[in-house]
Amino acid sequence: MNMAAVKLQKSVVSQTGKHTASVIFLHGSGDTGPGLLSWVCDVLGQNLAFENIRVIYPTAPSRPYTPMRGALSHVWFDRHKISQDCPEHLESIDSMCDNLSTIVQDEIRAGIPKHRMVIGGFSMGGAMALHLVSRYQQDVAGIFALSSFLNKDSVVYQAVENATQRPLPELLQCHGTADELVFHNWGKETNSLLEKAGLNTSFHSFPDLNHQLCRQELELLRSWILKKLSL
Repeated sequence: MNMAAVKLQKSVVSQTGKHTASVIFLHGSGDTGPGLLSWVCDVLGQNLAFENIRVIYPTAPSRPYTPMRGALSHVWFDRHKISQDCPEHLESIDSMCDNLSTIVQDEIRAGIPKHRMVIGGFSMGGAMALHLVSRYQQDVAGIFALSSFLNKDSVVYQAVENATQRPLPELLQCHGTADELVFHNWGKETNSLLEKAGLNTSFHSFPDLNHQLCRQELELLRSWILKKLSL
């Protein structure tokens, strides 16, 4: 199945003033750009919106997803299973990195340099963002991963260790302690391994939060984005 030529659909929350920076926010498995946008809006009570920053919510194309016995789902890549202890499905990850890089190029064409972009996501979207930034887009301003993890043998760790672009963008990672889908310790271990590989990271735990977004987390994300992309 060739996914290389897919033009990704995207939902956008436009800046209220002059466009000088962009955020690319990737949804979790089975969701869509519009789905994540409305979820963020519900949790925050308003859009994640800024005076000078455009926020882009792409939608992953529908593809067969092995953890769902090959049923079609909006996922950024395939997984052999939802576990830290299996190999990554690199073929699907790499072709999606190509597709997402075209969104980065669209923003560059709109006059936004890479160091004025932040890329991140929720759950699988956070893992996708880690691959995209550490391996292909090392000169963006920052990366965030909410309720996310990487496999123990992820090529991301090697990419961070071998990165010629120093310093790499800082990572903001958030995770609920009550997450029953992506365990809190998976997120914590991912963070420790990334830090050990040389990434500048911060890790924030949210007590009693399951595999969800919460307002406090999105407020933290908002202020972190402003710090990274302030005028």
